[in-house]
Amino acid sequence: MEIKFKVWFEEDGLPILSVGKYHLLKEIEKTGSIREAAFNLGLPYKKAHIYIKLAEQRLGYPLVKRERGKGAQLTSQGKKLLQLYEEAVAEFQKKAKELEKKLFSPSNVEEEKGEKKTL
Repeated sequence: MEIKFKVWFEEDGLPILSVGKYHLLKEIEKTGSIREAAFNLGLPYKKAHIYIKLAEQRLGYPLVKRERGKGAQLTSQGKKLLQLYEEAVAEFQKKAKELEKKLFSPSNVEEEKGEKKTL
C-alpha cells in the first residue's frame, strides 16, 4: 500500500500555490510565455492569468514579470516560491515513505493462521 497526499500553500486561509499552479509557473519558466504555458497545460489563458494575479495579490508581490512582446519570466520571488513548494513536497514524500514502512511492514500485515490481518 501507499500513502498519498496533496500539498498546497495558503495565506490567511486563501490558496496561493497548489500542484496545478506549480505546474503553470514551471511551464511559464520553461516557455517564457503565459499563453504558451496555459496552452501546453490545457488551460484557458484567462484562467491561467487569473491564477497568477490572485496569487500575486494574496502574497503582495509579483511572481511573474510580464513584458509586452517579450513574454513572461518568473521573478526571483516566483522562483523561490517554486523552490519552497518542491522542498515541501519532497519532505512530505519522505515522511510518507517512512510511514509506509512503519504502517505497512510485513509484521503489521502478515498472515495470521492463514488469514491476513485487517487494517
